[in-house]
Amino acid sequence: MAMLPARRRGQNLTVFDPLGEFEDIRDRMGQLMNMAFGDSGLANLADVPWSPLADVSETDDAYVVRAELPGVSKDQVDVQLQDRELDISGEVKQNGQGKQRQSSRRTGRFEYRTYLPGDVKADQVSAQLADGVLTVTVPKSEAAKPRRIEVQARNGSG
Repeated sequence: MAMLPARRRGQNLTVFDPLGEFEDIRDRMGQLMNMAFGDSGLANLADVPWSPLADVSETDDAYVVRAELPGVSKDQVDVQLQDRELDISGEVKQNGQGKQRQSSRRTGRFEYRTYLPGDVKADQVSAQLADGVLTVTVPKSEAAKPRRIEVQARNGSG
């Protein structure tokens, strides 16, 4: 567990929570947008989907996307592939048990999109959710796989 730095306020010692500070900024931005635009669809930042942290890696045979989705069940996730665009989306519901005192966990709609750099086999894509990490494996088509070219020696000078 990481230790958070302490801040002095008067005689009291309080713990500085960087994630809480970002949530406060997000809430204030939402209030500012509401004042500027009213209740139009643009004003509510809570309606804007958040993006989970993710890594995209490449092997000789596939592209692998690992997205962090802690506390999300497989029924809350939708994975789609169209051409080379991979779309991971879903919704994290807020815990309805008891009175919420404090929360720094993300809730609401989430969406992660990425374009894969080469041709893929869309009919062979697999997705597995384990330990809060969604792993999507997208096999490369034969044309996208690296091909080894043998170098031949040429007789003569050169």
